[in-house]
Order: sequence, then C-alpha cells, then structure tokens
Amino acid sequence: MTATATERRVAAIEDSGWGRSFTFYQPRNAAFWVYLLLVSLGVFSFVTMLVGASGAYGRAIAVSVVLFGVYGALFWGFTQHIDRYSRQPVGIVVVAFGWGAFAATWVLAAEANTAALGLFAKALGQSWSLAWGAGLVAPVTEEIAKGLGLLLLIALAPRLIRTAFDGFIVGAFLGLGFQIAEDVVYALNSAGSQFGANQVAAAMGTVWLRMAVGVAAHILYSAVFCAGLVYLLGRPAEPRRVGRGLALMATAMLLHGVWNSLAALAGGRIVQLVATWVVVIVVALAIAVRVFRMTVPRERAFLGDVLGPEVAVGTITPEELIAVCGDHKVRRAFRRMGVDRRDRRRRGHTLDAVADVADALAASGGRDTPAVEFARTEVGRIRSGVPSTPR
Repeated sequence: MTATATERRVAAIEDSGWGRSFTFYQPRNAAFWVYLLLVSLGVFSFVTMLVGASGAYGRAIAVSVVLFGVYGALFWGFTQHIDRYSRQPVGIVVVAFGWGAFAATWVLAAEANTAALGLFAKALGQSWSLAWGAGLVAPVTEEIAKGLGLLLLIALAPRLIRTAFDGFIVGAFLGLGFQIAEDVVYALNSAGSQFGANQVAAAMGTVWLRMAVGVAAHILYSAVFCAGLVYLLGRPAEPRRVGRGLALMATAMLLHGVWNSLAALAGGRIVQLVATWVVVIVVALAIAVRVFRMTVPRERAFLGDVLGPEVAVGTITPEELIAVCGDHKVRRAFRRMGVDRRDRRRRGHTLDAVADVADALAASGGRDTPAVEFARTEVGRIRSGVPSTPR
C-alpha cells in the first residue's frame, strides 16, 4: 500500500464525513433549539388535529396512518438502498423526517399558504385562487420550508452533509416526512365527505390515489431542491455551482407547481387530466434519475479511494472494486458472470462484504482495527464459499 493511496483514503473519509456519528442533543448550538421548538409546535398542532377529529373519524384516521406508515417505510427502505456509498447515519435521516413531517408542514408551510391564498382570493377572486393559487404558492412556501430543514441539519451536522448527493438523500427524507403527514390529513378530510357515514371507504379513495401518485411528489421535489441548495451554498467536498443550484431548485418548484395546477391545466377534462398526470410523473422521475446520476459520481470516487488500497494488498480484486463503485448495471453484470444461480448469488454477497470493508474503514478513520480485519476476512470467506463460523 503506497503512502499516496493511504493519504487518498484518509482524505476521502475526511472529505465525505463517512463513518462519523450524529449527535442530536447540542444545547450550545442555536440550530438545536430552533429545530426542537418548531418541531414540537408542529407535533402539537398535528396531534391536536387528529385527536380533535378522532371522535368522529377515528377509524379513517387509524387506517390511513397504518397504510401511509407502511407506504412510508417502503420509500424509506428504497432511499436507504440508494444511499449505498458514504451512508448517512440513521439519526440524521430520522431528524430530517421529523422536520418535514411536523415543522415544515404545520408550522411553516401551512401558515404561509393560508396567508398567501387569502391574499390571492382578495386580489384576484376566489375562483382564480382555487384554480391557480396552490400551484403558485405551495411550490415556494413548501420547498423553502423543507429547505430550511436542510440548513438546520447542516448547522447540526456540518461534517456529515458534505456533497450534493448528501443533500439529495437528506432532502428525500425531508420530503418523505412532509408527504406522509400531509397525506394523513388529506385522508382525514376525505373521511368527512359523506358526513362520516362511510368514512373508511371515503378515505381509502384518497389513500390509494395519494399512494399511486406519491412517487413523483414531495420526496422527489425536496430531493432535487436540496441537491440544488447544496450546489448553491457549496460544501467542503462540493464546489459551489450557483447556476446549477438555482436551476435544480427552480426545477423542483416548477414540477411542484405544475402538479398542483393539473386540474386547471386540464380544464376539467378527465382524460386530459389523467394523460397529463402520466406525463408529469414520467418527466419528474426522469429528472430525479438525472439528478441522482449528476450527484453520485463524487460518492463513487470516495468509495474508490477508500477501497483502492485493498486491491494492492489482495483483499479485493480489481473487478470487485469496479463493480462495487459502479451503478446497478455494472453490479448486475458482475453478478451475471457467475456460472450458475448459486455462484451469482455468492458474487452479490461478495460485493456486500466489500462494501462492509469500506464501512469498517470509514468508521476507523482508515486505521486497521479488529473490525476492519474481520470485514476483510469475510470477503475472502464469502468469495470462496466457506460457511461462516461463530465469532
């Protein structure tokens, strides 16, 4: 292992913040108290709302909370899956989810939306406000409200949010919290559409619709917006790119605005509304994939620098390094090189073990520790197909 390779490994771990823990309780940090105050107020507002309606719509609330909870868990798992490089600690994504679910929604965006829509109604008329107000107001107030959560998290964890990809992942969790809380309230409002006579069935229509279209909603908007915000600000591991940052933030707002204005754009025609829905969802997903591909190369470079020296000492092969640092196509091609199904599965497990070596090295700051040595041993054991033995 050359001195240069070792230095690059240490620099990659330092620059990426990989392996660092997250401490939420920071009484000397003003950002902690701002977060705690606003989230607490949001929790109080949300719980008060649900408790006040539980007497009349308790069943609808229970069903929507459970279903949206499962739905959120699936998105949570997917977002964690794509964060396969310098992974964010669980604590920071939980804190991001909490801000999106409670502070960004009920303390910031709800108040701003109500005030702005009231002004539109007075200035331009109630019908115009109902048709176009949400498409003009919500993209600004809600994306900024979620983006403020990212700024607080940078203040709470400056050594963890270092790249635009970090902004993309944390932004997705900010949006996930916002979306789940908002969807529960939408379901609650639908439960009363028939005076509560058929509350569960009435709420379920909204639940299924929100689940179907949620793939291109707040999770996606805030992921793109927060990636842009990191580019706009610049971070130690991400050079400042003002133009790119503003473009991504504007794109997220534009997608949000078009989505909120679909009914007005379709002119009340159902066929045109559904067709526009499909087009907007496809375009939004394509943009999200593009932003992911734009931000992830720096993360892959960090992973390559951390694992590169392991090739020299024989822990991993050059092919394994390329595969673990590559995209899903590269990893799939590596697995398919196996001679049979069992061998392909073994090759996939080997890549997981190689990633574990990177995690262990990041946690140790690049030093050789018992955990690192064990992870290295596991790569060889899994590659050779030797059964595991108790530690």
